[in-house]
Amino acid sequence: MLERKPRKDRTEVTFVLPADAPPGPVSVVGDFNDWQPGVHTLTPRKDGNRAVTVALPAESAHSFRYLAAGDHWFNDESADTHDGANSCLHT
Repeated sequence: MLERKPRKDRTEVTFVLPADAPPGPVSVVGDFNDWQPGVHTLTPRKDGNRAVTVALPAESAHSFRYLAAGDHWFNDESADTHDGANSCLHT
């Protein structure tokens, strides 16, 4: 799930996944972090989900995927669109 908070010159996008699906550490990787695993790792929230927030430029488009333990790549079904193998979001 994606949560968005518009700010003056950027949009804060929070990437949210359930606590245990998939198990183990998960990071969001995309063109906004040069596809580097581990830069934006999801951490537990009080509501039981895992999340990480990334500040992105306003009115921009980005491709991303999640990377879980065991080199398991997957998409976000709530993304705005899908571009081939990637999820896409628009701020």
